Amino acid sequence: MSHDKEADLTDHKTEWASTKERLVNEIAGLGMPGELGELIAKQLGSPKAMNRMISYLRYVRPHSEEEIADEMLAIMSDVDRWKDKKASIKANARYNEWRNTSREQI
Repeated sequence: MSHDKEADLTDHKTEWASTKERLVNEIAGLGMPGELGELIAKQLGSPKAMNRMISYLRYVRPHSEEEIADEMLAIMSDVDRWKDKKASIKANARYNEWRNTSREQI
């Protein structure tokens, strides 16, 4: 692995750990168990998704674990939808490239 890739991986791990800690602290600050924050961080998976959850927690101030879990599911659904859209765009681009290449060869 190159030095740049190692540095990027280390930076990503540091960002993930820092964001997870902020999420856990935010949930604990609402009087809920820190373990809930750990589980939510693991499910969300990315610092960007965790930051969305942190914003929700700060502005909505949910009163139950169920509300937090519902928001987690909504964020995960948005992420899945975004990934599907990106995959579709990529597949469409490959198809168009293939189609244009096939026509040029005729």
